[in-house]
Amino acid sequence: MERAEARLRGAPSHGRRPRSDRGASRLDGRILKWLTSATSGHDRPNMTAVIADVTAQCRREGVKPPSRASAYKLLATLPTATFRQETLPASVRDALYNLTGESVVPAHQVAFYCFNYGDLAAVSFAAGLPWLALYQAGRMSGYRARSRGLLEAVMRARGV
Repeated sequence: MERAEARLRGAPSHGRRPRSDRGASRLDGRILKWLTSATSGHDRPNMTAVIADVTAQCRREGVKPPSRASAYKLLATLPTATFRQETLPASVRDALYNLTGESVVPAHQVAFYCFNYGDLAAVSFAAGLPWLALYQAGRMSGYRARSRGLLEAVMRARGV
């Protein structure tokens, strides 16, 4: 019994070691690049066609294609356009009240602040952002009820 206790003293109690790559994407970087370029337009693309194109590129390159669910899950984390705060219109800069002039802000964060804290000009600017920024902004928490409703109306009108 003493030998068994000594041998098992440092072992984890739950039986399995956690994966060393947990929290990181296991997809090939080329897939992320292809998905980013396919979804980076102003209007939402046909996702069936995007997934088919990415699958075709994966087969040409000999890479395992992502599942449909994986492709949709990646939409929440794909990089969006970024803006330097000093280059944005004054009403949008006012909505980004807690940032300095040299800050670089992702588009989905700009949309969140404009819909939540902006005036009509800032909301109009945010409504014209690329679809992926609106999609990712819609998945964020912390909206006021009326602000979320306005974002959802814009997304519905734009087909996001």
